[in-house]
Parts: sequence; C-alpha cells; structure tokens
Amino acid sequence: MFAGYETQISMVIVTLLSLFASGAISGTETAFTAASRPRLIAMGSEHHKGALRVLNVLGDPNRFISSILLSNNLVNIVSSAVITLFCVRIYGEAGAVYATAAMTVLIVMFGEIIPKSLAISRPTEFALTMSPFAWLLVTITYPFVAVIQFFVNLLLKIVGVNSKGIVDEDAIRLELRGTIDVSHQSGAVYKDEKERLRGLLDLRDLHVSDVMMHRRDIAMMDVDMPLRELVAEVLKTPYTRVPLYRENPENIVGVLHAKDVLRALVEAKNGFDDLNIVEIMRKPWFIPETTSVAVQLNKFLSHRNHFAIVVDEYGGLRGLVTLEDILEEIVGDIRDEHDIEIMGLRSQPDGSYIVNGKISIRDLNRATGWKLPDDNYTTIAGLVIHESRTIPEKGQSFNFYNIRFEILEKERNQIIKVRSSVIPNQISQKDA
Repeated sequence: MFAGYETQISMVIVTLLSLFASGAISGTETAFTAASRPRLIAMGSEHHKGALRVLNVLGDPNRFISSILLSNNLVNIVSSAVITLFCVRIYGEAGAVYATAAMTVLIVMFGEIIPKSLAISRPTEFALTMSPFAWLLVTITYPFVAVIQFFVNLLLKIVGVNSKGIVDEDAIRLELRGTIDVSHQSGAVYKDEKERLRGLLDLRDLHVSDVMMHRRDIAMMDVDMPLRELVAEVLKTPYTRVPLYRENPENIVGVLHAKDVLRALVEAKNGFDDLNIVEIMRKPWFIPETTSVAVQLNKFLSHRNHFAIVVDEYGGLRGLVTLEDILEEIVGDIRDEHDIEIMGLRSQPDGSYIVNGKISIRDLNRATGWKLPDDNYTTIAGLVIHESRTIPEKGQSFNFYNIRFEILEKERNQIIKVRSSVIPNQISQKDA
C-alpha cells in the first residue's frame, strides 16, 4: 500500500516537472523569436555573455526550432502518459478520459499560454535569462536533431525544396522600415530623424537619374570663349564646379573648379595672360544614368572627385550628380548663402500646396507625408503627364492617388506650376 502511494506521488512529481519544462521550452521559443536582434547584437559587441549565447543559438535557426519541437513534444508526451497511468490506476478505464481532459487544460494553460505571455511581455530580457537553458537544450538534443534533420533535408530535396536558409534582404529592409515607423509613432524617433533613416534605406532603390540635376538646369560654359568672359560667367553661378563644353553642350570636355581658377590666378605673374583653361580644368567623370545611388555614394567617398556627369546608354548628356545631391536624399535639402532660392513648395491657407513642376516626388512626399509613387517618374510634372496620358493644359485638374493636381502654369509642353491638395473623404486613383 505504501509502495503504491510512493509511486503515485512520483507520478505527480514527474507530471509537474514535465509541465514546468514544457512551459520553459515554450517561453524560450517565444522569447528567442521575438527578442530584439539589434539590441542583442549591440549587447554582444560589449561582450555580454547572455546576448552572445542567444546569438549563438539563433545562428542556426533550424537546429534551434528542431530542438524546441523535439523537447516540447517529448515532455508533453511523458507528462500525458504518466498522468494517464495515474488516473487509470485510480478510476479505471474512465481515467483515460479524465487524464486527457486534465492534461489538455494544464498543457494549454501552464505549458503554452502563461509562459508565452510572460515571454512576449519582455522578450529580450526573458531570452537573456533563459539563454543557459536554451544552450543546454540545443546541445543535449543535437545528436537526435542531426538525425532528424538529415531525413527532413533528404525528403525536402526529393520534392525540390531548398532547406538552406536564404537571407531575404527585402524582408529585412521592410522590417527595418517598419521598426522606424513604429519608433516614430511611439515618440522615440522624431519626424526628421525618421526621414533620414528611411532615406538611407532607400538609397539602394534609387538611380543617379532620380537625384541628378537635369541637363536643362546645368550652368555650362563654352571652353573656347574669351578667358575673362568665361571666368566672369563662372563667378556669376552659385556653383564651385562648372562643366565646360566645346562646340555643343553634348560634348563635355572638362570641369572647371573655381578654386583652381583662383589658385592659378594667384600663381600667374601676368594675370589672365598666363592662364590656360585647358590646363586648369579637370577631366570629366562620366557615369551611366542606371548607376545605383548607393554605389555612387561609395565611389564619391572613395574618390577625391565629388562631381559626375550622367549620360544615357547612347552617351548623351542627361544631367549631373554631386555628393551633395546624394546626401540631400538622407538629410534633406542642403542650402548655403550662395544657393539660388527656387520655388519648390509653398503651403496655402486652405491646406493645398503650390508646387513647382520640377520638384521631386520624394521631396513632396517628405514634406507632406503623402505616398505618391515614383517608380515611373521623378518629378510632379512627370507624374501628371504619365498618369493623365496627355500634355495637360493650364486650368485642367486631375485626381491621382487621392490627390488633386490643378495645372496653374505651363510653358510650351512643360508644366511649371501645380496646385496639389488632398481629396477629402475620397480614395481616387485616376479620375480626369
């Protein structure tokens, strides 16, 4: 009788320990999955043992998940088998039904809901606390997991599925954008900080043609014009670097830097008479319009030349791009006392905006919080022409993407000025 009583006590203890282990395993899985990877990496760089242990375990996610599933199923099966045997001894055949009902409730509550709720409330801290347990679990179950993974990988290979983990860069960047938006909504990141962070992430999606100065806006000089006149024209521009052409603007032969001119004038004994523009000007740097902005940024940083001429696939002049143009995509508009103020965006009392046709959609989106697409065009004028499938006339209005565009000013086929405003309580795509 006493021996039977000890056996029953042992069964209860085994069941309780199995439930506790099940809860620990479930909580660990949730915590490790939801823990902040950037925070763990930052802590790991400071040699935090717990963070390093978590990162080490997560380094092989397939092995970790397999260990979790194997361990959790094992302890749940053991606890269910023990409690079933316990109930059958007491209640007979009906005990199996009682055990099934009891274990379902106990496993769901103490093995799943409660530990996972605790883990999700503070996942990183929970993961750091459970890191020794997780490391021990993965180590102990490794031989069994290795065998299981071998057969799983074999089956997946037969059906044509690649079991190797593939890093989805787009998903990672999308997650980063989501983190930035959530941080902004919570007040941890200010609006200008949010735009800078998103601008940095967007660099890889942009080409230099998206950020360059168009050829029609470039201040260019004829290299063969009289020297004094050339220098005077250079000084009139707000730029320190000016492209030089010969015979026609398509034939860029050099780039004149204002500092080079001043240095040459200081060193010349006879002033302008000793100057030779061809010797002073620098060799132009030509890049294709399809060059990634991120790639060009790295090239600018690795070269001492921060000025490049953009050409199309036929070698025709498309525009020019500078290091400042790219930095403005990250930090916003950069202006100094020599910049020419141009009309870009002006808010109106009624909530609308007067927009220069040449302003980029990215700049307008940043200033207004709108989400106009810029996949097929760069400027507001380009958007209106592309979406309307026509060259609009002054006074015409178009509704695209819940925004109304009214043409205020036009010169020949070029849209100069547009009034833009949100269409209230309406989601419209293309209503001309």
